[in-house]
Amino acid sequence: MTPPATGFKEWEIVCDALASGQQSILLRKGGIAEGREGFQFKHPDFFLFPTLFHEQADRIRPDFLGDWQAPAQGADKQRESITIELFAHIDFHMIITDWSQLVRIEPFHIWTEDELRARYTWSKDPEDAPGISLACIRVYRLAEPWTFPNDRRFGGCRSWIDLPDTPSPASDRQPVLDEDAFSALKNDLRAAL
Repeated sequence: MTPPATGFKEWEIVCDALASGQQSILLRKGGIAEGREGFQFKHPDFFLFPTLFHEQADRIRPDFLGDWQAPAQGADKQRESITIELFAHIDFHMIITDWSQLVRIEPFHIWTEDELRARYTWSKDPEDAPGISLACIRVYRLAEPWTFPNDRRFGGCRSWIDLPDTPSPASDRQPVLDEDAFSALKNDLRAAL
């Protein structure tokens, strides 16, 4: 029996930045439903599941917003279907515990400094030290978008979800950045870290 496809929930506007090559990293602290161990990049390969949950324009740097409009309250629950267009592979990941490193990687993402600080310092346990998980990902565009009905099981404040059976065209995908561009980006990111 084939294991279910794994989806990583990320704001739709961030998925757009990943699809365009403007961003190739994920930064995650975790959510209230991440479990006892907290957030972890526990899957090396996954589909990017675009979500409108919590998405707010004031958390994105203005130069990336363009004519983007914030979704209506509850927009995720009102969607009848979900369309997946991107697949990702984690090239490397780490936990950043030094704020100065986050300041240095500002060119590699679209979030505001306030949003990063909120993620860096957030914790369910006041004893936790500040920190944030970073993953450098290679993003691929599916040859054909994969659409399936929305379901209650996709909701909630958690990063990882099981998706329906993967359609065969999902294996046909092209990298957003070619090998040279991704290698250069990865080297620049490692140098900044």
